[in-house]
Amino acid sequence: MSEKLHKILARNGYGSRREMERWIEAGRLLINGKEARTADRIEVKDKISLDGKLVTLNFDDQQHRILIYNKPEGEICTRDDPDGRKDVFANLPKLQGSRWIIVGRLDINTSGLLFFTTDGELANALMHPSSEIDREYSVRILGDVDGQVLQNLEKGVELEDGFAKFDSIADVGGAGANHWYSVVLKEGRKREVRRLWESQGMKVSRLMRTRFGPISLTRGLRKGAFRDLDKAEAAVLYEAVGMKSKVTSRPLDRLDKKSPRSRGPQQRRRRSSHKR
Repeated sequence: MSEKLHKILARNGYGSRREMERWIEAGRLLINGKEARTADRIEVKDKISLDGKLVTLNFDDQQHRILIYNKPEGEICTRDDPDGRKDVFANLPKLQGSRWIIVGRLDINTSGLLFFTTDGELANALMHPSSEIDREYSVRILGDVDGQVLQNLEKGVELEDGFAKFDSIADVGGAGANHWYSVVLKEGRKREVRRLWESQGMKVSRLMRTRFGPISLTRGLRKGAFRDLDKAEAAVLYEAVGMKSKVTSRPLDRLDKKSPRSRGPQQRRRRSSHKR
């Protein structure tokens, strides 16, 4: 039984399908010594190499992990940075035979919810515009915002890369020069939330993503910490994009041993109680 190369690479955790297509187009992949093409299909007997090194691919359905991460401001969402800035992958547990795929990047000055998964098909589905997965943000605006601005942002405005709007805006209070709003949109274009407010002459002083689809940022998960989604949470996330869940359980033992920084308040309290 054959399968498309970019699809099985994604399922094995090398990246999203779109990213695998870009690798193929860049000539980074060979099939039995010949340069791969996007439409190529492979079988178990085929030898696949990436950047000159043979890779092992599992054709069977795999079990995957999904992490929720509370990104601090000041971290970048890329593995390679010429300026040497800290990236969001630095705090994640190490993997063998696969790699973490980021879902829904945030810019360096934005904090909050990020997903990481080893399932490239899930990552592709969550990020694809056709899925219309909504994202919710808490935004702090410097200065007064009148009703016309809010109407414009919900009705929609033209940005340099096309029409954009918020699906909803809720006033959540504030004091002094700063005021907080909760906004929801179904796109993930670069700096879209900031650019929408800036199109109305408003200044965003803080921005945090609080929800992605059906999953909200966990209360008590401090900045720079992560946790695995459990079986039920993962099933809800897969269901949101019409897929069957590939997560069976939360690997607590492996998570706790390799990343003590990720422990939540309850775990820290239990640990403290043993010392008394």
